[in-house]
Amino acid sequence: MALRQNSDKEPIIELFIKAGHDGENVGNCPFCQSLFMVLWLKGVKFTVTTVDMRKKPEELKDLAPGTNPPFLLYNGALKTDFIKIEEFLETTLAPPRYPHLSPLNKESFDVGADIFAKFSAFIKNSPNNSIQEQALLREFKRLDIYLNTPLPEEIDHNSRENITVSKRKYLDGNRLTLADCNLLPKLHVIKVAAKKYCHFEIPADFTGVHRYMQNAYEREEFSQTCPADIEIEKAYLSVANRRS
Repeated sequence: MALRQNSDKEPIIELFIKAGHDGENVGNCPFCQSLFMVLWLKGVKFTVTTVDMRKKPEELKDLAPGTNPPFLLYNGALKTDFIKIEEFLETTLAPPRYPHLSPLNKESFDVGADIFAKFSAFIKNSPNNSIQEQALLREFKRLDIYLNTPLPEEIDHNSRENITVSKRKYLDGNRLTLADCNLLPKLHVIKVAAKKYCHFEIPADFTGVHRYMQNAYEREEFSQTCPADIEIEKAYLSVANRRS
């Protein structure tokens, strides 16, 4: 007979993420950082283990054979699919003890869905990549418009003040949500790698994007889980070499 888990007992959570080039520090993996942020924002106790992909420890080979980080142990049960892990954590670590992180507005998830794919095409292409650059800029423009457009909950129809530009800090309001946990790690990679290898920077007139990223870097849940710039640069070095 299965025993019911004591609801007052903290779960035992172990997050395994990709290690950097030194085999110890946080490596370049937006999905790993996303789950790191989710657990931090949930306010739950958890441990983080970095996995050196060049020489996985024998115990990890036995634990998750053929699996690359991120993966999770939750009370001893192995979780390996990123999307399912995120859904599991949102459902299991729920109010009143833990906060919900799902955004109120579906578009907060959708608006940045293609930006990383456009960046990948941009950085993988030859130096004559103006078409890919324009495609990436269109995605940034779409994101910028969304961030500068007031959300329905920002508009008070009983107020005489006409809000035309949003002042919210993040995608879905003034709290970080799963949408931010998914997008921000990718934006950080783009910021570092595109500048290093393509001399590309997010245009200054995308004020909503710059406000968003500045607010995000002020949150330790994001800034303290980012890989060092050198990790991102090393990860994209071979891509840059193929371009030249």
